[in-house]
Amino acid sequence: MTSEAAVTSLPDVEAIRDILRQVIDPEVGINIVDLGLVYRIEVAPERLRVEMTMTSPACPMGEMIVNEVHVALAEALPDTCQPDVRLVWTPPWDPSMMSEDSRLHFGW
Repeated sequence: MTSEAAVTSLPDVEAIRDILRQVIDPEVGINIVDLGLVYRIEVAPERLRVEMTMTSPACPMGEMIVNEVHVALAEALPDTCQPDVRLVWTPPWDPSMMSEDSRLHFGW
């Protein structure tokens, strides 16, 4: 691997998932990964796409959370990568998408 390739390579899907765990939904106090809001992470050379949702289309924190995703990714990714973060509504979020620990936290 050349030094240039090392500089522009992106973290793998699990590393991106760990980065996104830094983003907390302020209404429930749980990170967006364990809350089940991250639907898809696609990593390709110098490209990253994240598809995510909110607990509701009327979520008042949606824009703020998406901005925090961009900030967390910008801090961890090379300058050459501009992540494509897409807010999607299909499938609709429901509590079954949460991690088991998150469901237990709420007593579900």
